Amino acid sequence: MSGEQPSAGQIKASRAQSKADRSGQGKAAASRLQSETDRAAVPKHGQ
Repeated sequence: MSGEQPSAGQIKASRAQSKADRSGQGKAAASRLQSETDRAAVPKHGQ
């Protein structure tokens, strides 16, 4: 990790994933949200 703080979206996705893991509900949506925020956090080439 580069030492950067997680974005609000990443925190929200992480919480949704944790809740889905505990309850067994909403796993697909939480996984999709996590993937989207992870993809958005990856720096573009050359930046």
